Amino acid sequence: MVHCFENQGKYFCADTNSGAVHLLDRTAYSLLGELLAQGLTCSSPTLPDSLLDELSISGGFDAEALRDSYSELRELALAGQLFAPDECESFAHSLQPAPLKSMCLNVAHDCNLRCEYCFAAQGDFGTGRKLMPPNVARAAVDFLVAHSGGRRNLELDFFGGEPLMNWQVVKDTVTYARGLAEKNGKKFRFTITTNGLLLDEEKIAFINREMGNVVLSLDGRREIHDAMRPTPNGRGSYELVVPLYQRLVEERGDKEYYVRGTFTRNNLDFARDVMHMADLGFRKLSMEPAVLDEAVPYALREEDLPVIFREYDNLTAMLAKRPDISFFHFMLDLGQGPCVLKRLRGCSCGNEYCAVTPEGDIYPCHQFVGLEQWHMGNVLSGAWDKQKQAELVRSHLYNKPECRKCWAKFYCGGGCNAANFLYQGTVLSPSPLSCALERKRVECAIALAAAK
Repeated sequence: MVHCFENQGKYFCADTNSGAVHLLDRTAYSLLGELLAQGLTCSSPTLPDSLLDELSISGGFDAEALRDSYSELRELALAGQLFAPDECESFAHSLQPAPLKSMCLNVAHDCNLRCEYCFAAQGDFGTGRKLMPPNVARAAVDFLVAHSGGRRNLELDFFGGEPLMNWQVVKDTVTYARGLAEKNGKKFRFTITTNGLLLDEEKIAFINREMGNVVLSLDGRREIHDAMRPTPNGRGSYELVVPLYQRLVEERGDKEYYVRGTFTRNNLDFARDVMHMADLGFRKLSMEPAVLDEAVPYALREEDLPVIFREYDNLTAMLAKRPDISFFHFMLDLGQGPCVLKRLRGCSCGNEYCAVTPEGDIYPCHQFVGLEQWHMGNVLSGAWDKQKQAELVRSHLYNKPECRKCWAKFYCGGGCNAANFLYQGTVLSPSPLSCALERKRVECAIALAAAK
């Protein structure tokens, strides 16, 4: 499986099965495109005369240059870097449930913002506003350690709603987890996602000391952010959170963080929002697409794709001039890439990862919370639905018909299982809109790597 594309004035081909990516000249690119169009590989020792005549006559290419290009493409094929066979499927069908390694603690099913696009029903996940009690948080940590098997490194993510609304439980849980880790030969890494409204000197110091990563929600320009992320009284939150984020990041040093935005149909010029965040002094950025029910006025639609694609190209060109900026969706390791397991199943929800509600209920991830058919147990009772875990283990690429034939499958791993279920009715069928966006981002990531 081979995919050819143009970006930033350059010609590329990605060989799906080997993971190899090649930068081509126009002659090789046109020749390879014609080979693919005719269902040919480079199996012949020499360029077929029919192709030579067609490209030299109709395409105006030099015959000798075509022969040289074919020879180079054939060398890549013989080296296993072009038209490579698929050697991953045999691993896919032998996948087994794994010990837990990470957990999302929904310490607050409540929020002090009313974000328009919030998947969590503006904070309460549709189940009523509540905070996680200390005993549930401790039981969740106990559950993670007990089900982590031989894993040493574990991760705990404080989430909501807005986790800072339950700040004492966040602090006490970190202390408890560190003590439990020491007794059990484990090591915890903590992360937190916040809208920033409740940040103060004490919280910033604690987050920068204890959290391995922090995600700060900001949608870009003031008018864009305030329109989508108002307070309950309708006031914009931009001017309240930006100075606090700047202070946190300045004091954070070289520790990980991301300033994360969401773009909707209202700001299809989202590259401007990314660069606005960079102008505010932030260097590690993310901008997520609002893939929602199309009945929502600001939800992205298939008809928006040409505009979105052009904007991703604009962003690629901008970032090529700003090597100091890390953009989450364009981070691609072309040298090593993810391990085979991550290639086969990009989402580890319900298997190596789970989410816990304030009542202690377990779901595959935070986006499944409230969907009772995906309830997997409870940390207070110790129940853990291994049948559902096994079902999610089987949600790999080769059980997803659309993914099997996608050139970007090993970069994506089959997409978000929760999004698949919410918009397609099954974890085994990815959202076509999400897939189109992912493929475009992979192309841009490859082009950006070449530019750098």
